Amino acid sequence: MTDSDMRPIAVFDLDNTLADTSHRQRFLERRPRDWDAFFAAAPEDPPLPEGIALVLASAEECEIVYLTGRPERCRRDTLAWLAAQGLPEGRVHMRRNDDRRPARRTKLEILERLGRTREIRVLVDDDELVCADAEQAGFAVVRARWTAPSAELKVAQEREGRT
Repeated sequence: MTDSDMRPIAVFDLDNTLADTSHRQRFLERRPRDWDAFFAAAPEDPPLPEGIALVLASAEECEIVYLTGRPERCRRDTLAWLAAQGLPEGRVHMRRNDDRRPARRTKLEILERLGRTREIRVLVDDDELVCADAEQAGFAVVRARWTAPSAELKVAQEREGRT
């Protein structure tokens, strides 16, 4: 085991935790929702200073892991965005392209798997349902409340299993 294998893990969500998605919410307000456009606009997300500062501070003691509801097809853009923000490298867990389960289910599954072999110091996420389920499962949680909540994104996360 290397030293990094012994460090606790800090897990960070992306959308509305590290990345400001407000400029692309309009694609979810249409009927039908334009998911291709919503995800295509992600590379233009401005960083959220509160989230970025928390990742950088956490990286001093923890291995950073990113946990997002974004589909796997967004991996290249997501990795480029993380690098462009100067964020620490870390494993990025994404939803399978065909996985439409609620974010709280998919994320909790990954947290539990990670927690079997490593200490998870904290989960930082904006989704109240994800946070509540993670706390109920015994994980320490920081609620990312530095953006205005989006009703359309909440529906997308919970009912449509899209992000």
